[in-house]
Amino acid sequence: MRKAIIFDLDDTLLWDKKSVAESFKEACNKANKINPKIDPIDLEESVREKARSLYASYSTYPFTQMIGINPFEGLWGEFDDEGKAFQQLKEIAPIYRKEAWEKGLEGVGVEDRQLAIELAETFPKVRKKKPFVFEDTFDVLDALANDFKLALLTNGSPDLQHTKLEMTPKLKDYFEEIVVSGDFGSGKPDPAIFQYTLEKLDVKEEEAIMVGDNLHTDILGASRSGIDSVWINRQDLQTNGLPTFEVESLTELLSLINQHV
Repeated sequence: MRKAIIFDLDDTLLWDKKSVAESFKEACNKANKINPKIDPIDLEESVREKARSLYASYSTYPFTQMIGINPFEGLWGEFDDEGKAFQQLKEIAPIYRKEAWEKGLEGVGVEDRQLAIELAETFPKVRKKKPFVFEDTFDVLDALANDFKLALLTNGSPDLQHTKLEMTPKLKDYFEEIVVSGDFGSGKPDPAIFQYTLEKLDVKEEEAIMVGDNLHTDILGASRSGIDSVWINRQDLQTNGLPTFEVESLTELLSLINQHV
């Protein structure tokens, strides 16, 4: 019998990709107003590309991969977390932001370091004002909260992930346990963090189910841990065969849970 449901956060409950896209849009439109020769769409594409490449060049990259912190989180996160690796990331982040925007501008034929600095400062401010939650998130959590133990298992910097929750304060109240990879020391798909979450909930593998959007972290990790999984496939992607169940929205999760409790 199911006793617990473990949820991923980003792009499962929170619509992080939309938040990032809207933040890029506003920052790049600002660049266009300052310099009309800049095409906002081209600039966004260029900054995204340069940010990914630059992010992978730093000594902190293996750590960010292990914890699960992506390049676009690096464009706005403060990383005010304990530990040597996080402190290194905190020191690098301001430099990374400026260089990502500077190289992005160069990619569209504009050399303007002052503009890069301004855009590097703009993006975090905008991102903090643009939290998006999927329209069915709260309805689904309301429907499940009385019958199941709910946990949140998220990869990332504790400071950044809790900032996201503070931006949507209603969300965290649903969860009996909130586990962040940066606190634990490794991220999904490491089975250890799944086992730790089960222990915090005081349930066995067969009594829990993992709900997430990412095949390579949420679903793979659950599979390795002996936990059934529900893949939220909103983009009609091809499965790798690992999910126990597949749905197109959180709303569909409710009927699935009712059939397989």
